[in-house]
Amino acid sequence: MTNKKIIIATRNSPLALWQAEYAASLIEKTFPSVKTELLPMTTKGDRILDVTLNKIGGKGLFLKELEQAMKEGEADIAVHSMKDVPADMPEGFEICCVFKRHDASDAFVSNHYSSLDDLPQNSVVGTSSLRRQSQLLAIRPDLKVKPLRGNVQTRLRKLDEGEYDAIILATAGLERMNLDNRIKSKLKPNDWLPAVGQGAVGVECLSDRQDLKDLLSQLNHAETSECVNAERTLNQILNGSCSVAIGAYAQRKDDKLTMEAIVCAPDGTQTIRQKAESDNSQDLGRNVGRQLLADGAQAILDLGND
Repeated sequence: MTNKKIIIATRNSPLALWQAEYAASLIEKTFPSVKTELLPMTTKGDRILDVTLNKIGGKGLFLKELEQAMKEGEADIAVHSMKDVPADMPEGFEICCVFKRHDASDAFVSNHYSSLDDLPQNSVVGTSSLRRQSQLLAIRPDLKVKPLRGNVQTRLRKLDEGEYDAIILATAGLERMNLDNRIKSKLKPNDWLPAVGQGAVGVECLSDRQDLKDLLSQLNHAETSECVNAERTLNQILNGSCSVAIGAYAQRKDDKLTMEAIVCAPDGTQTIRQKAESDNSQDLGRNVGRQLLADGAQAILDLGND
């Protein structure tokens, strides 16, 4: 693939642009004859900010316009936070590489309090993630969870304007935006489980673009890829979406893959947690998913789909 230009479709938010520029720099550094160009786009998920994602079609709303651009030949690849990529890819598309994972944890952000434990009773905490909401309420049922959407900067502004006592954001996003000074404490895996794929950035392309797959596979980080694959396989087994509260975190320890996962009721009153290890990422995802279902996870998942 010599003397080639790769056009990268990306959401137009500061964090998405950072991720696309990161991908572009890796591509150009690794393949000096390949040039890149960004195609920033505003997706439906970015435009509708007054409704939670699970009510308007889920995280796939961040991908559809980018996928359409690839389908129409306006872009070659798209770069995503893997936590925003649905478990089941649309026909004709695939993730062709995943870069090395950043910190997968969630961050506690507040202007007055240093941790969840420090929050006074009935404090208002901002998040639109059912996973975060349910884990918050399981730990602190006295808290009031208030929806919070928008890009990282918008969410921080709403906190600074006094709408919330604290908010929960992905650590990776804050650190990539050089906003890690806003982090008061980290909600570490495995105590507090992150979203499937959180902290990892992946590249999507059309399945029939073998040229791109051959090239970009050289940038794939094998350990991150297998861990994210295990988490995404779990999500498929559970039919996970942003309308249900699922957390998962896989990691390689020596020669074994381990994963811990949780399914929570939206109000935090019911949680089922499982952990397993395996040599194979897909087997691990399937095993943990089936264990959760055997423990009664389906009844909890159905609560989120009501």
